Amino acid sequence: MLDKQQDKERASNSTLNWLRAAVLGANDGIVSVSSIILGVAGATSARHTIFIAGLAGLVAGAFSMAVGEYVSVSSQRDTERAYIRKEKRRLREDPAHELEGLAAAYEAKGVSHKTAMLIAKELSAKDALAAHLEAELQLDEEDLNDPVQAAAASMISFTVGGLIPLVAVLTASRHTRIGVTFVAVLLALCVTGYLSATVGGASRRRAILRVVVGGAAAMAATYFIGHLFGTAVS
Repeated sequence: MLDKQQDKERASNSTLNWLRAAVLGANDGIVSVSSIILGVAGATSARHTIFIAGLAGLVAGAFSMAVGEYVSVSSQRDTERAYIRKEKRRLREDPAHELEGLAAAYEAKGVSHKTAMLIAKELSAKDALAAHLEAELQLDEEDLNDPVQAAAASMISFTVGGLIPLVAVLTASRHTRIGVTFVAVLLALCVTGYLSATVGGASRRRAILRVVVGGAAAMAATYFIGHLFGTAVS
């Protein structure tokens, strides 16, 4: 029964982590691509130029997110695997010392020495390695993050987010494209802010306000810079 409960909790935590990463990736895509598009739109009204800039930003950002996530998760996984190998070696070479260390970890959480030793012995008898990994680093050898999946999730979420301002600027007329893109992006950021707060159990209003203000500032700044330098260069 306990094992089934732990499996459910592990699956739930894994799902929450992926959802959080997906929402953040989409948010990055929305802000990055919209800022590029509005920066170029501030300098020129040529739809083709704006589209190429937005598409380039979308592709570059998606690959950058994927590569960055792959490298980051791979490094983390390598570190975790190295620790697991070290812990296995310690358990083979000096199990008594490791038992004391496991008991000390539970004592640090407020358990008496006698109780901590009982817990450590029972857990070690069942799976010593799993007990040490959970108590010391909250690791699960069977549930390490996959760098390929992380990279794919980041690429897809960034692409989905980045398509929103790109589609908005392409479907709107020449005179309304700035306003339409701005509104579409702010609405999309409201959604990502709401979802990120829901997944993390935080204040939805605060999360929405944070991403909307940040996104609006980024778009306004890039549009102003594009308009300023576009006028100066021309």
